[in-house]
Amino acid sequence: MKTRLTILLSAAAMAFASLASAKEWTTIRIGVDPTYPPFESTATDGSVKGFDIDLGNALCAKLNAKCVWVSSSFDGLIPGLQARKFDVILSSMAATEQRRQQIDFTDRLYRNQTRLIARTGSGLLPDAAKLAGKRVAVEQGTIQETYAREKWAAAKVEVVPYPSYDQAYADLVTGRVDGVLMDAVQGQLGFLSTPRGKGFSFAGGVVYDAKIMGNGDAAGVRKADTDLRDALNRAIAQIRSDGTYNKIQSKYFDFDMYGN
Repeated sequence: MKTRLTILLSAAAMAFASLASAKEWTTIRIGVDPTYPPFESTATDGSVKGFDIDLGNALCAKLNAKCVWVSSSFDGLIPGLQARKFDVILSSMAATEQRRQQIDFTDRLYRNQTRLIARTGSGLLPDAAKLAGKRVAVEQGTIQETYAREKWAAAKVEVVPYPSYDQAYADLVTGRVDGVLMDAVQGQLGFLSTPRGKGFSFAGGVVYDAKIMGNGDAAGVRKADTDLRDALNRAIAQIRSDGTYNKIQSKYFDFDMYGN
């Protein structure tokens, strides 16, 4: 039978072990693909900027932590998180069922829509039958790549993956691809509203599949880091309630990114 002293010592040891294993998140390394304005891009001084960057810095401020931004290709973000190159992914990443098998996610940060961009008057639509024989660009590792491969590839649509959408835009303009499937906001602000987007437009309506695309974009964390996930969720709730989120959002958009 355990004595009272033994029980007390055991409880103290367990408490100490718990405290020792808890990580102090005074510095949070955040992985980002800085090729996706206005969400994330590289400034002239080499720093990163954009909507996600401002959100991340606001979350770190609520946690009294320092943000350290680590650049990565988009398809390298989940492997980089798992390899502990950084602690959080904050890079316009949809919290999908497939990704949840590998990593965990915070509460939603915002919603984005997927649409097809093509030359105006091309007659293309985001439908397998209308795209048969065409080449459609996507960014590697995105939900758009998953959707195009699962829904269109069997109908002889050639899905062409790119490391970044900047390269996809260049090939769209020169005619090497017939369309680009991507987030609507980035497509509008990063391409259609710029000089090189002249002569192009969204083709058809919103492309959506709940299983493939999830219910919004969130910050990704390792499954073991539940304390960090919970701390970020508290910080997200704070910036939503105290007006910080809306202040940041208004710098980039004239509409609500969060959604219902």
